[in-house]
Formats: sequence, structure tokens, C-alpha cells
Amino acid sequence: MPSKVNVDVEGRTLGLSNLEKVLYPETGTTKGEIIQYYTHAASALLPHLRDRPVTRKRWPNGVEEANFFEKNAPRGTPSWVRTAELPSPGSTMDRETVVYVMADDLPTLVWLANLAVLELHVPQWTVSADGVGTNPDRLVVDLDPGEPANVIQCCQVALLLGELFDDAGLPSYPKTSGSKGMQMYVALDGSATSDQVSAYARGLAQRLEGEHPKLVISRMERAARGNKVFIDWSQNNSAKTTVAPYSVRGRARPTVSTPLTWDEVEAGARSTATKRLPLQFDIDDVLGRLSDDGDLLEPMLSEAYALPAPDDA
Repeated sequence: MPSKVNVDVEGRTLGLSNLEKVLYPETGTTKGEIIQYYTHAASALLPHLRDRPVTRKRWPNGVEEANFFEKNAPRGTPSWVRTAELPSPGSTMDRETVVYVMADDLPTLVWLANLAVLELHVPQWTVSADGVGTNPDRLVVDLDPGEPANVIQCCQVALLLGELFDDAGLPSYPKTSGSKGMQMYVALDGSATSDQVSAYARGLAQRLEGEHPKLVISRMERAARGNKVFIDWSQNNSAKTTVAPYSVRGRARPTVSTPLTWDEVEAGARSTATKRLPLQFDIDDVLGRLSDDGDLLEPMLSEAYALPAPDDA
């Protein structure tokens, strides 16, 4: 395989390099295969990235070597890549603003994958046409298991949380994190601020902690999380990001953050697996799921719900 090839992607000429480089030694998965995955998953992935500034996590030499997060658009960013300069309060680099990449199209997605960007993380808000961040258009909770708890316990908590959302008239959508846990989404209409969404999610987490103290924790301290599922309501903070649906993860295997059906969550909650845990999907699994079922999160893209008043939580 040549060290560099030029390809046409929707009218953009991209130079792809080191396609044979192994990024996942355990499975032998190459950079070329990651680019291929993102190309085939793009129709489902891009709507969940559109208008959202992307924080990228890169593994230039594979998942067993050093990695780094990247917010600013890197040197050499093509002029046709859409970017957005946004305020960066509390930046660890003492920057007042960050120029983010906006991964709105397939050429940008392929360009990022060629840079060994494996993970794509986005906030719960979008950038408006005039380049200003909006109120969140979705609520997200991250279900993070403290060992020896695992994704099975996450499924149990997801079912409990799903019932609370149903009672509030809010359809919710589960997905795996592609790592240890899960996330759940609710589509919002943008009328609530990030602080209001965080407070609402925190209220639900505290309610479940009170009702199921042996299973759920809503507090941040890591020392208290053993064998419980932490409901991370803080993901709704405007400065936080969550791994995007269909993003690859930089784990030992090329696992993917994968949307689920509620039937799968219920089956996962009943699982007695001790070795191979349920709901672990890699790039090949996800492409098969997309071929069979399409994007399970697609209904959420056209939904918009008002956040219930605090007394309704």
C-alpha cells in the first residue's frame, strides 16, 4: 500500500497517509480501517455532530501509545473546514477563545480520521448561524459504574431513569459509552439554560440515589462509587462534552459508542455474564447494526421538549 494516496471526497481532494498503520494492536485494526468506518457511518454520525464544536482525542501512534485532547483547530487545517471561534472560560491554556472544528460534512470527518482522531466529543448545545452558542437542545446523563459494577448495573439504572423520564413526558434514548458505561439523551427545545438542565438532571439523580442507595450515587467523590453507578448529571454543564454517538473509542479494541433499543437495555439488566459483558460493539458490529436498523437515535433529531418545571421533577 502506498504511504500516501489522494482521494476525492465529495469534491474535496484529501491526502491520506499511513493507511496501513496499526492503531489497535490487539485487533490489528489500521488507520485505513478507521477511516473506512467513519466514511460508512457518516450518514448516521454527522447529524449528531452538526453545528456542535468538536473536541477531538488523538492517538497518532495507536491506542497503546500517548494520546491527547485537542480543541483548537490544528495547524494546516484546510480552508474549507468550517470552524467557530468561541469563548473558553477557565481554559487551562489561558486562552480567551478557542477556534473549534465543526465536523459538519464527510470531507471534514475523513480529514480528522486521517489525523488519527479516534474519539469525537461534543457539548449539548449548538452554534447558531452567527457563531454564538445556544441553550442546550438535549439533556444527557452519563452512567459511570464503579468497580465491580459494570454495564449490567448501568442498564438497571437506565431503566429506572427511563421511567422517570417517561413519567415527565420525555422520551429518552440510551446508548453505550463504548467504554465501561452508558449515556441517556432527551431532546430539548432550547428554552432552558445549561444550569437549569443540570439542576433538573441532578434532581433525578438524587431521587434515584435516595430510592436505590445500594445501586445509585449522585455525588462526585470517587471513593464512594464502589459497586454503584454514578449518575453524572454534570455533563449538562456548558463547558462539558460527551462522546458522540457512533464515535470510536481509544480502548484496546475499536469499540463504538452505540445507540441501543430499550429491549437491549432490559436484556442487559437481566444478564448474568461474568466474563464477556453484554452490549459491547466494535466498528464492524455497528456498521451491521446501521445496515439492519438505521440510526436508533434518529427520532431524537426531530424532537424538542420543554424541561419540566422543578416542582414536576
